[in-house]
Amino acid sequence: MISFGLLKIYWYGFFIVLGFLSAFLVVLFLAKKYKIERDFIVDLVFYSFIFGIIGARIYDIFLEWPYYVQNPVDIFKIWQGGLAIHGAIIAGIVVIVFFAKKKNIKGLDDGFRKNLFRLGSIMVSGLALGQAIGRWGNYFNQELFGRPTNLAWGIFIDPANRPLEYLNFNYFHPTFLYESLGCLVLFFFLISFHRLFIKRGINGFKSSFFLVASYFLFYSALRFFLEFIRIDFTPEVWGLRLPQIVSLVIFLFFFFYFLSFLDKRFFKFKKRIL
Repeated sequence: MISFGLLKIYWYGFFIVLGFLSAFLVVLFLAKKYKIERDFIVDLVFYSFIFGIIGARIYDIFLEWPYYVQNPVDIFKIWQGGLAIHGAIIAGIVVIVFFAKKKNIKGLDDGFRKNLFRLGSIMVSGLALGQAIGRWGNYFNQELFGRPTNLAWGIFIDPANRPLEYLNFNYFHPTFLYESLGCLVLFFFLISFHRLFIKRGINGFKSSFFLVASYFLFYSALRFFLEFIRIDFTPEVWGLRLPQIVSLVIFLFFFFYFLSFLDKRFFKFKKRIL
């Protein structure tokens, strides 16, 4: 993107940072609306970002272990790509759990479960926007594209970046774009419900859980189906790519957890917000 002597700024890094900053602003905005201490949220976001990057890299190394065994130095070249979102999410959850256990934070009560999902509902809203922006780094790195296509929005991939079996094809599905648009829709969905809950003074565990579950259900379904057209290498089990299996596990967990709320109290809750 820009080069100043030894200093180089890559498009991939630019979009990762831009996505992070956008997510950060969303989290700060929501935290202020819920009257949660700013310093607490800043610390939460900082550690989530640091450990999220580490988790994303470790997860990607696991997915492409044969390559990194032969090229161990490339483990540290994160500017070339190779950050898996599932690894970042797992690391982020660990950080949120740690922060949810803290006591006497303005805007949070002492209930661990409520704190956990309140913080989670705020963080996933920022994460959705960050993903929508950050995915564009894959475009400039010409990575994580899909199968060959003749559709008008297919993207040209340089022969050096094509798998050998697709060397004779020029245009491929922009799976990064599909995921980016899906995450953008998800962001507007989440932020709209946040505004509704704040406006109506709804500040309980169920509203927070609804938002967290919505993120994981929607994103897991999106990722599950996109994996059918992605052609980058990843381990497979029972004919499914590993990210599909992870997405399926997450989806089923939140789906059945969500069903546990389908009782009279939950229907009253839905009637209240609608």
